[in-house]
Amino acid sequence: MIAKKCFFIVLYLCLHASLLLAEKKPNIVVVMADDLGWGDTGTYGHPMSKTPNMDRLASQGVKLTQCYSACGVCSPSRSAMLTGRTPYRNGVWRHLSGSHEAHLRASEITYPELLKKVGYQTCHVGKWHLLSKNQFNNPEYPQPDDQGYDYYLYTHNNAEPNHHSPINFVRNGKPLGKVEGYSAQIVAGEAVSWLNNHCDTEKPFALTVWFHEPHSKIATDPRFENLYKGHSNSKYLGNVTQMDHALGMIMDALEKAGVDDNTFLFFTSDNGPVPAFGGTSGGLRGNKRNSYEGGIRVPGLVKWPGHIKPGSVSDVPVIGTDLFTTVLNIVDVPLPNDRTIDGANMLPGLSGKKIDRKTPLFWRTHVSPGEDRVAMRIGDWKIIANDLLTKFQLYKIQEDWKEEVDLATKMPEKTEEMKSTLINLWKDIEKEGPDHWWKADRQAPKKGATLSY
Repeated sequence: MIAKKCFFIVLYLCLHASLLLAEKKPNIVVVMADDLGWGDTGTYGHPMSKTPNMDRLASQGVKLTQCYSACGVCSPSRSAMLTGRTPYRNGVWRHLSGSHEAHLRASEITYPELLKKVGYQTCHVGKWHLLSKNQFNNPEYPQPDDQGYDYYLYTHNNAEPNHHSPINFVRNGKPLGKVEGYSAQIVAGEAVSWLNNHCDTEKPFALTVWFHEPHSKIATDPRFENLYKGHSNSKYLGNVTQMDHALGMIMDALEKAGVDDNTFLFFTSDNGPVPAFGGTSGGLRGNKRNSYEGGIRVPGLVKWPGHIKPGSVSDVPVIGTDLFTTVLNIVDVPLPNDRTIDGANMLPGLSGKKIDRKTPLFWRTHVSPGEDRVAMRIGDWKIIANDLLTKFQLYKIQEDWKEEVDLATKMPEKTEEMKSTLINLWKDIEKEGPDHWWKADRQAPKKGATLSY
């Protein structure tokens, strides 16, 4: 009788534990490299680049062969990931440097804000670049804690003066001065420290880790540069490996904390590479600042144990804008209904299935050469336009991934169909966008000025 009673007690406890586990929402971890090209890593075919942790992540999840950033430059692509809205809607339509007034507005809704409302702990570490330099750590403008983050360690843009012992990190509003070490390891170390010392891993959390590597100005730890000793590109290749090592620190920490099995981990880059500093697009046309494939197609690796097949590969196109919708779908939080959300749920695409899209994949890069300022993709078809939407190119990307054969003249009907869709989409975006920001570059409001947007 006692044995039978004990059996039922144990059964009850097991069922209760299973229910608690099922009720716990998954953790969300997003790791992003800076200016990492589609061809920069061993995982994506570079013959020399050593990226063992990217390889490890690919073996544990899915490697995306057609993963896109939302823009060919960093500030816009980052804003789209957080808001699910194309940059010309959310206001961060351009690279933000000195004193431009554009920034990620408080009126925008980020996925960390929404996750925080349903009990998530939130942390951001690394590069931010969603406001101009004169707005950085300035309470007159929205900072990470205004965008949903409980805890943050960030820089405005690049690590200064370079990746070695940077002097421009700020933690929760307090400047740190010089921090010894290399940027990727500093950033990853802060994420690990937050996970171990500030995060209750019994509760769900959302963590964003935005590395500075391999963006210039590059500084590489000799232990990584020496892996390529004698090679003319040793500093850059070592810098990529330096970033990869920091990715491994994050993965190890998740495993050690016992939360790896219940974590959605997404790794990507903010835009394409800069060849002048050693980066490569892996044969794709164009690089950073372009709307050709080389400027926007980036590495994409996703792991979610029990939901994504380990070691799988998907060629279904996904874009950074999709992250917002995907995360909210994972945690069962409704999308905002008071604004256009451009991103789709990428989860079907992670298993090779078609993604249901209401808005086509769209790019507009303000610093791109005029001939490829705007692009849109529907299925395998990609149309590219100049800044005035008067000249068009047409490519079938699956067959012509290097964009070598312009079909615009040979296929006028298809070109006209894509052109019409693109122009109508742009009109919709233009109608919503803050035109006083992107139609003319104006100076930021003076200190103390009332911000009406």
